[in-house]
Amino acid sequence: MVTDNEAASRYEVHVDGELAGFLEYRDVSGVLALVHTEVGEEYGGRGLGAQLAKFALDDAQARGVKVSPLCPFVAKYIEKHPEYRVTVR
Repeated sequence: MVTDNEAASRYEVHVDGELAGFLEYRDVSGVLALVHTEVGEEYGGRGLGAQLAKFALDDAQARGVKVSPLCPFVAKYIEKHPEYRVTVR
């Protein structure tokens, strides 16, 4: 399950109630800068990073804000999912 932890400025993914990974973000002049994605080694290979990227991009679209994919993982995700290119600043 992915949630937005606004207090920590990051999206978080939990597995069985445990924090498994996160995607840090910053609001830079109304643009959502997606800074860094990290998933715990023990949770690797489950597609959790992709879940975080999709959630963040869907959230940005729903809020009508552009994103700046500073995180290489998110940038690569956008390359593979061209429907999100319209969200990129």
